[in-house]
Amino acid sequence: MIGEGTHSTNQRRHTYVRDHVEVGFFTDPTVCIGCKACEVACKEWNHVPDDGFVWSGNSYDNTGHLGASTWRHVMFVEQDRQKGGQIVGSHSLVGGDGEDPFRWIFLSDVCKHCEEAGCLEACPTGAIVRTEVGSVLVQNDVCNGCGYCVVSCPFGVIDRRPHPLPDAGGAFKCTFCYDRQKSGLPPACAKVCPTESIVFGRLDDLRARATQRVQQLREHGYADAQLYDPTETSVRGTHAFFLILGEPEAYGLPPKPQIPTIHLKAAWTAAFATMLNQIKSTVSTVAANKPIALSGAIR
Repeated sequence: MIGEGTHSTNQRRHTYVRDHVEVGFFTDPTVCIGCKACEVACKEWNHVPDDGFVWSGNSYDNTGHLGASTWRHVMFVEQDRQKGGQIVGSHSLVGGDGEDPFRWIFLSDVCKHCEEAGCLEACPTGAIVRTEVGSVLVQNDVCNGCGYCVVSCPFGVIDRRPHPLPDAGGAFKCTFCYDRQKSGLPPACAKVCPTESIVFGRLDDLRARATQRVQQLREHGYADAQLYDPTETSVRGTHAFFLILGEPEAYGLPPKPQIPTIHLKAAWTAAFATMLNQIKSTVSTVAANKPIALSGAIR
């Protein structure tokens, strides 16, 4: 095990659920080797069905994206940009003859477990709840499959499982291995990560660690290293945040994610204004068509 070994928060037992301690994932792609052990461990522990054994031909990223049957997705990002202090060679993406930069980045994507979760706010049955550790959990036995959560997630993480898969129709996403955490165990994906690209632990400790890692990489030539944790938007930060090289769009991450409910004020204001205009129009029409009473007798 690279890093802190058996002393790592990825390996030792904890009491976060009992103590109501907020936890999170910090994912660092600069040490990810693309082994997909996190994907496999997630499926095995949570009994997540397969996604279909079809070779996509899209690099080695055959999983494609997060969904109801993919709670961890190791994306393979190929870019014609330099990676840190990389010595540029003649391996061009565009077939050039000169020396061209090239970098291959692996990033293990997962549900962000937002501080302000659009899926939780949209759920009409109470199937989606906030746990003691701050994660967002979907209770499959309460979900009615309405799909409101699907369209309310700014990251496109949650989805309904299609037929003929088990529990088809219900909405599914990463549970943060809440069952393991209640037993004092770390999530399965973090437990098996051989390079500690995924780090599980206390949320405040992870944010401090992530800030230090970004600074360290920048000092070593990774000028475009940054932390993706949208605290300045209506999402108000996440419990699963990432160190990224370059811009969020390259990883399919929205630069400024917003939860749909921020538009409610404008929507209700517009509806109220429309109602007032309709009332005014109705009153004007009635007044225009009202018969005029004549004073005195008609001669």
